Amino acid sequence: MFAVPLLSLLIFLPLGGGLLALACGARVRAARGTALVVSLVELGLTSGLLALAGSPQAGQGAWLLSESRAWLPALGIQYALGLDGVSLLLVLLTALLQVLCVLVSWRQIDERPGLYYLLLLLMQTGVNGLFLAQDLFLFYLFWELQLIPMFFLVGMWGHERRVFASFKLVLFTLAGSLMLLLGILGLYAAHGAQSGTYTFSLAALAAAPPAANIQGWLMAAMLIGFAVKVPLVPLHTWLPEAHTQAPTAGSVLLAGVLLKTGAYAIFRVALPVLPSAAALAAPVLVGLALAGVFYAAWIARAQRDLKRLVAYSSITHLGLVVLGLAAWNLMSVSGAVLQMINHGLSTSALFILAGLLQQRLDSRSLEDMGGLWTAMPRFSAFFLFFAMASLGLPGLNNFVGELLVLLGTYRAYPAAAVAGFVGLAVGVMYVLKMVQATIFGPAQPGPPPPDLNGREALILGVLAVAVLFIGLHPGPVLELIEGPVKALMSPGQQVALAIFQP
Repeated sequence: MFAVPLLSLLIFLPLGGGLLALACGARVRAARGTALVVSLVELGLTSGLLALAGSPQAGQGAWLLSESRAWLPALGIQYALGLDGVSLLLVLLTALLQVLCVLVSWRQIDERPGLYYLLLLLMQTGVNGLFLAQDLFLFYLFWELQLIPMFFLVGMWGHERRVFASFKLVLFTLAGSLMLLLGILGLYAAHGAQSGTYTFSLAALAAAPPAANIQGWLMAAMLIGFAVKVPLVPLHTWLPEAHTQAPTAGSVLLAGVLLKTGAYAIFRVALPVLPSAAALAAPVLVGLALAGVFYAAWIARAQRDLKRLVAYSSITHLGLVVLGLAAWNLMSVSGAVLQMINHGLSTSALFILAGLLQQRLDSRSLEDMGGLWTAMPRFSAFFLFFAMASLGLPGLNNFVGELLVLLGTYRAYPAAAVAGFVGLAVGVMYVLKMVQATIFGPAQPGPPPPDLNGREALILGVLAVAVLFIGLHPGPVLELIEGPVKALMSPGQQVALAIFQP
């Protein structure tokens, strides 16, 4: 009996919906309606897969779903997809943020709406494909695909320096992608020369790593490519510019989804496939992660642009994610993966709030804000809530992830864990400064800006519920994460549970 290839559907449904939106042309209501319906269907399909979370395979780290068929067999390339607990959570996060991005854009985008919503949905296709790919060639194709829609979203619908920001984004990410391609081709050649079988299969590559004397070069090439996307200091300078100039939905997808692909690639590809080099690279990653935590937190204190401040906070949070991955034990890596989800929720909310405020004030400058607690009570309540989540307040989502990362890191690198805690303490200063300058302080002259409407409150309310759920009841999420983490630490133990066979 023919079974529906659900994983392929998750990847290509957004692309099909985007083409339908493009066909709507300049008809704004038709384009955004199409995008919303497709995004809701995608969210429904992804949410339905949560039913697999209670299966025995989930706790063992086995594939919950998989698809595999020959694509270019002469080159060892397969169309291979796999869904485990980690990729399920990331695809679900992407689907949720995609719906919210369409709603955020509802009254903001009137120019070329068909093309705009095509690019939003094309981004989802690229990201979902990357999170599900189990063939390194396929992984690289989706890695590159993400760049195209983000370039046009920033360059065509961004703010005053949008062209500069979009080209800077492209130059950095293309340079990183070239290094990644060199690493992938080197790994492919080394594995083939060693085993006699040329393949891009992640499972096969992890089961038979190349000789230790060449792993270091391959790891260096891959990590440069991944570090640009995280981003790690000093390869981060494209990010504040891109966030500042991107439209609100672009910032949400960039922070909530795109940055996760770099950390996910380190977790899924670099560390498991090159274990000898990973042991040597771990202290370097720890140093770069801590540099990012401290540097970005300190620089954020001096920012007067709200979106730029939140952008630097992303570098701090992703630095903590890489710190947990570098420690490479169950607690630290589980915390790092959870923190990817947490950052996608809380920081996306802050970018939405920053975009809504810019829309009302026609400014991102903290000097033009203040006194909003009285003028915009609903906005201010959400802003304070998500700022506290970003801060790591107990009871909210970031606290759990940060605690697991630091406790796990302490087992491997005690001094680094202490330094990471100090770095987070420095981050308290920029968060409190942001809150003080935005919703407290003296009110600005002139009529008060309008408060959140029902649609905007709904968007933020959904994110607030997710933040509270993870903060108060992280167990179900961690159960989905821990199985795949254990499996990656013991290569070859993931078991395919295929629903589609060629």
